[in-house]
Amino acid sequence: MDFEIVDSRFKAMVLPNAPLEKLGEGFRWLEGPVWFADFDCLLFSDLPNDRIMRWTESGGISVFRQPSGFANGHTRDRQGRLIGCSHRHRCITRTELDGSITVLADRYQGKRLNSPNDVIVKSDGTIWFSDPPYGIQTDYEGGKQAAELPAFVYRLVPEIGTLTVVSEAFTGPNGLCFSPDESLLYVSESGLQFDSSPVQHISVIDLADGGARCSEPRLFHKVEPGFADGFRCDEEGNLWTSAADGVHCVAPSGDLLGKIRVPSTVSNLTFGGRNRSRLFICASHTLFAVYTNRRGAQRP
Repeated sequence: MDFEIVDSRFKAMVLPNAPLEKLGEGFRWLEGPVWFADFDCLLFSDLPNDRIMRWTESGGISVFRQPSGFANGHTRDRQGRLIGCSHRHRCITRTELDGSITVLADRYQGKRLNSPNDVIVKSDGTIWFSDPPYGIQTDYEGGKQAAELPAFVYRLVPEIGTLTVVSEAFTGPNGLCFSPDESLLYVSESGLQFDSSPVQHISVIDLADGGARCSEPRLFHKVEPGFADGFRCDEEGNLWTSAADGVHCVAPSGDLLGKIRVPSTVSNLTFGGRNRSRLFICASHTLFAVYTNRRGAQRP
């Protein structure tokens, strides 16, 4: 069985006649899925292979861009353009509608960013991203380079290029997600604590004044087994997060509701497909999907 019911509320969120489907395999490590409804396709990163892949129902898997600058996380802005994180070039990029690529941010206070990891866009057009050092620690995901900055979470105003720090509280900020009403920012932490034990936390930050003011992070949920990497909210504010044994669904209260069992470690996921109710799952070397009875959040 592909589902584990922890709380009875989860029964209404999954479909017993919609099993986990394998869409593609043979990759090195999958990341950064983003759905393009207008093209009916999914883009995702095959990170160590330095390429962005495309999946369509009719055409299957193809290469969208190679080399990709060791691209990791992706999202779309309010104009439908692809926003991406580059490990190799240590920057945030935007793919323009004509296909050209613009570097939106690569430095903070004169120092190079580390290796931007995940990125999301708020309804006001601001771009929020995490910048841990993971992509420059090995040659596998972008090439060894020296870190010049701490691991911050940033907010970028792309029209004027203003970059500000949202939070300095994390040793390894990773996945990011807004609540449906954008009053909350969820941040996964996959760094190490001072005793070198792994951090398995998802934290939440309260946003005020349209995100101009941010609270200190507080603990939202601890993922077990493994740790959270990428996640997305559904319309009701439930958080669907990656974990070592699959996808966990967490209520807005922080309570675990249930799991979608996946045979390999999940790194990231996104809602897409018809009515935004199909969950696309990046799991190590394999791309999976499953239809759910919930729709991904469509923010204001």
